[in-house]
Amino acid sequence: MENLGNLGTFGIYTFDFEHQPAARVRDSVQELEQLGWRAVWFPEVGGREALTQAGYLLASTERLHVVNGIAQIWSREAGATHAASALLADAYPGRHVLGLGFGAHRPGVKPLAAMAGYLDELDTLAKQSPVPAPQTPARRILAAYGPKMLALARDRSAGAHTYHVNTAHTAQARDILGPDAFLGVEHAVLFEAEPDKARATAREHLRPYLDSSYNIAKFRRLGYTDDEIAHGGSDRLVDDLVFWGDVDTVAERLHDHVRAGADHVAVQVIGTPPGGSAMPHWRRLGEALLPYGA
Repeated sequence: MENLGNLGTFGIYTFDFEHQPAARVRDSVQELEQLGWRAVWFPEVGGREALTQAGYLLASTERLHVVNGIAQIWSREAGATHAASALLADAYPGRHVLGLGFGAHRPGVKPLAAMAGYLDELDTLAKQSPVPAPQTPARRILAAYGPKMLALARDRSAGAHTYHVNTAHTAQARDILGPDAFLGVEHAVLFEAEPDKARATAREHLRPYLDSSYNIAKFRRLGYTDDEIAHGGSDRLVDDLVFWGDVDTVAERLHDHVRAGADHVAVQVIGTPPGGSAMPHWRRLGEALLPYGA
């Protein structure tokens, strides 16, 4: 799998495009490209279809790298995923990264086995496809948290994408991935310097994750106690998972992930209402982060 160093050190992660008209999305990614951002990540949460949206963002820009973070393996069969990602790789060489993930918890289904089976199907399809292989190969990464999924990401893809983890986990993930595999880390940020206001907004953002059994288990493994996870999250947990303050404070804390072993940090600005835009904050982040390799 090709190295992903051309994504730069920092990128943008956003849910915003799920709630905006296509024309506004186009204008946003074009401005991000003009500002110097090299990568935009977006999830698949039941709104727009992930690979169609990736194609639209790629077609709307000239140099921007577009990363699915993530495309859920249950949203489309492996044949559709292979066909779409191969076309994007051919049409936009080196600009699309297929981030695959297990998605929502499914009772009785083991994520590791499901992901390995899906990758087996993709690899078989790549060998048997009647369509000529793109000159620049399709690139994929896996959403991974635990040691076994991280190892699978290392062995079967270009690397791993983590979500809502602390910097200690970044260091642990790097140890498992080794020096060569890509490690992209999402992290939420909020530009609010007043502690009570910042933590209230951060807790609202984290609330769905603190109420699900899968994420509760993840946070326990990160070292947080049940008391810290309950009742909206302790100050320590909230401050570790959402970096808040002025732009310089936030930027410095984001660099902690790089120092811990991340190749790339995808920054998710929270606190904007559905239908709104974080563009003013992305501009400020660009001023703080882009001179350092974004």
